[in-house]
Amino acid sequence: MAYPLHRQLLAEAFGTFCIVFAGTGAIIVHDMNGMISHLGISLIFGLVVCVMIYLLGKLSGAHFNPAVTIGLYLAQRISGKTIAPYILSQIAGALIASIFLHLLFPAHATLGATIPAGSLAQSWIVETMLTAALMFVILTAATGISKKRIPPEMAIGGVVALAAFFAGPISGASMNPARSLGPAVVSGNTEVLWLYLTAPIFGAVIAVLICVCTKEPACCSRNSIRCKA
Repeated sequence: MAYPLHRQLLAEAFGTFCIVFAGTGAIIVHDMNGMISHLGISLIFGLVVCVMIYLLGKLSGAHFNPAVTIGLYLAQRISGKTIAPYILSQIAGALIASIFLHLLFPAHATLGATIPAGSLAQSWIVETMLTAALMFVILTAATGISKKRIPPEMAIGGVVALAAFFAGPISGASMNPARSLGPAVVSGNTEVLWLYLTAPIFGAVIAVLICVCTKEPACCSRNSIRCKA
């Protein structure tokens, strides 16, 4: 069933809002009292992604991430007409979530913004590879090729949680330009925002290329992107 575009956009905005509000909110609370822990933050990100996909997947496809939207377009899963509206809705949801958090916790300096712990090159590579892995799971989890597959929302949420647990202390494990843009803009920490806007998109492109070269035609279309190995 094809839902009206305005309902799809509302779902994308709300889903992204929930992910940013819960995930970066957990970071803020942890910074304030230390009771959530790094593992807790990772699980919160993974669980909220899982729940939002489960609730809104049939309505909008549950992208909640500009890099995912671009990746799905390159894989010919969505029309090019939906790219700009989806991305704008995701950015709006992230910004609104960060504004709410700023009103609730005005003294917090970063609002959960993603900031590299090491070099910029290290974080850019980590974000690229993490997003490539996430995008590859998204492209393959819901194709139905395997009859014994786990639910896609669990697979995708699990990857988000694992990536956040592993790479959160390195790069923040954003994998999502909207998730990084919201708190960065509202808190004013935009110095390295370019890293979190470019690396996830590049990672999504890599994932589509890998999918085209390795998976069955039902997974990624070969009409527009061809493997020349």
